[in-house]
Amino acid sequence: MRRITPRLRALIGSLSPAVPRRPGGGRAPAVIAAVAACVGLTAAPASASVVSPGEVSRGVTIPAFYDPPASLPSADGALVRTEPLPLGLSLPGLDGRPLPGTATRLMYRSTDSNGQPVAVTGAYIEPSAAWRGGGSRPLVAFASGTMGQGDQCAASMALQYPLTLTGQTLSIGYDDLAIYRLLSAGAAVVVTDYVGLGATDRLHTYVNRLDQGHALLDAARAAHDVPGASIAGDSRVGLYGYSQGGGAGAAAAELQPSYAPDVRLAGTYAGAPPADLTSVMKGIDGSALAGALGWSINGFTQSDPALKAILDADVNAAGKAALRDLSTMCVGEAILTYGFATSTQWTVGGKSIAAVIAANPSAQATLDAQRIGTLKPAGPVRLATGVQDDIVPHAQARQLAVDWCRKGGDVTYRPIVLPDLGDKLLTNHLAPLIADQGDAVSWLTDRLSGKAATSNCQAMPVQP
Repeated sequence: MRRITPRLRALIGSLSPAVPRRPGGGRAPAVIAAVAACVGLTAAPASASVVSPGEVSRGVTIPAFYDPPASLPSADGALVRTEPLPLGLSLPGLDGRPLPGTATRLMYRSTDSNGQPVAVTGAYIEPSAAWRGGGSRPLVAFASGTMGQGDQCAASMALQYPLTLTGQTLSIGYDDLAIYRLLSAGAAVVVTDYVGLGATDRLHTYVNRLDQGHALLDAARAAHDVPGASIAGDSRVGLYGYSQGGGAGAAAAELQPSYAPDVRLAGTYAGAPPADLTSVMKGIDGSALAGALGWSINGFTQSDPALKAILDADVNAAGKAALRDLSTMCVGEAILTYGFATSTQWTVGGKSIAAVIAANPSAQATLDAQRIGTLKPAGPVRLATGVQDDIVPHAQARQLAVDWCRKGGDVTYRPIVLPDLGDKLLTNHLAPLIADQGDAVSWLTDRLSGKAATSNCQAMPVQP
């Protein structure tokens, strides 16, 4: 079980301990199978190489490495601890070095949305490939897409176990492909697990703008102190992320000038960013990814305890049970268990969660404070969004590009035009992830090589 801290106890204390598992819609297993087929992964037992006793989340042993210490370093981005991380997908190289590289598990300090120090975990991968672009070997700070809220879902765990499949959990490292493509270009990669995902002291604060942006920037700082890292003080830094990761990268690009001016940001790829959570909440509700609504509520309730009163008053027993259940789930079992659920089933009056929040000014203010696009992003940004995306709606992602262009941002906006692959199935959200990945990696490596980007803000009025 996850360690029950006083804050976590306050969050879930009123929730039912027994959680009925509702079968997902008939289409949900097909979504999982499609994702697994796309990335071509094989299963590995999640506790196979644990060297010291740790906590257990849905049958998966979490290494003791992920337990934060009682005190943290004073500087953001300072390393707390490291250890070797075996990559689940790796080949021996001709020169004796493993392909695509050598990985190190990390814990480092960041600052959360309440201004408090927080331990964040992740991974650094030193590539075996040489960097052939201009300047020192660059670094990509990688923000993963939605993985879930259980500690076993952390991106660093997914690098070790690309597919974790047990009777209780299903986690797929679908972002490993993009990470490996960046490594093959000769860029070093540091991956953040985000606040509370992996680290066992708190819940993951899903899509929290400040938590995610800080964690990503501090991962870039921490990478420079990893033993054996070949990046230098003058190495260019790129940010890369899709979906939740796209939002994290977009937030980090906005926050970099004030929070981490020492990070030499050369460019940001933000794919399908959830910039307006009010809009995204409506897209997720009733979709294959309906469980993400619960992760948002859990995370924001933890970050803003004042919201607990709203939770207690407006969420019914079934909703509270679902929130508790989801708090330890990965995206795979969330789709299978809560896929296509509607939030009207979780509220006292039968209103949607969006309607409940809209009726409460303080709750709506919490969401409004998460809006990305109120600040000019640092450096060039490539923002891509599928025009058929109905999960992280295309319109709100395009609006982010418009907002940034109006603020004088260096924005390359890329609408991804694909056929409609089915309403609320997640396919319209996942297809652009794969379709745009090659161009996204090429664009970012050009920025890391020192090549200038060409903004297409002037063409926004005629772009879909």
